Amino acid sequence: MELAAFALWCFLVALAGGLVGLVLGNIRLPATLLLASSAAAGGGANLLISAVAAGTASVAHVRAGRIDWRLFRWMAPPSVAGAVVGGLVAGVIAEELLLVVIAAVLLLSGFDLLRPRRARPAARSQAEGAGVRAGADAAPGPRAVDIEERIDVRAAVVAGAVIGLLGGLVGLILGSLRMPALLRLVGLPAQRAVGTNVTVGLCVGVAGALGHLPTEAPDWGLAALGAAASVPGALLGARLTGRLSEAQLVRAIGVVLLVAGVGCLVQAAR
Repeated sequence: MELAAFALWCFLVALAGGLVGLVLGNIRLPATLLLASSAAAGGGANLLISAVAAGTASVAHVRAGRIDWRLFRWMAPPSVAGAVVGGLVAGVIAEELLLVVIAAVLLLSGFDLLRPRRARPAARSQAEGAGVRAGADAAPGPRAVDIEERIDVRAAVVAGAVIGLLGGLVGLILGSLRMPALLRLVGLPAQRAVGTNVTVGLCVGVAGALGHLPTEAPDWGLAALGAAASVPGALLGARLTGRLSEAQLVRAIGVVLLVAGVGCLVQAAR
């Protein structure tokens, strides 16, 4: 019964994550640690499950044209490098303090995304999202060019490195922190932020899982069960992304960020 409940939880977490472009490993982690043979083995299994869920959702987002590959090429390398450095110096800063700081950022970001805003930026983002769904072969119009000009690549590089470092320190991918950075600091529309974030998260998850192997092997059975349950959830969630309007997707991201923030507080209190 415990394994069945764990599989169901992995499916639901992957469903929510695929929908809003997050891996949500911090929400899955407590259940993984509960069933794992050790904390290290559970952490490795959680990273593997996160990588599989992110990879599955990425496939669906690639097919739907929701990934900004130029931004991905700028953001993925510093994110991975930051995660590696964070893993190497883990323990220098108290993990509980980091989790509280991360939780505060998530809660503030969630409330910020749920706060009503002017219709003009949302309408522009909806028009861009419609252009992306129309197909990658379509010629970029004035709005697409305007959006490319508004994207802050430097913010993406800095945010990727800092968030990767924090994730490496606490053993999480932290796509939930990268998402508000993509929306508010980088200026990416929600539809493309979802796909880009989960694809960067895949790179960070794979790097983290590989870095975890020398210390202690992950719980392979638990990882296989969680990954198998996450695949259909991530696929379904990624497909549902295209059915939400820009405003609905931003609200959904905001709600999930609030849940993730509460999850970090619970984890810090353990």
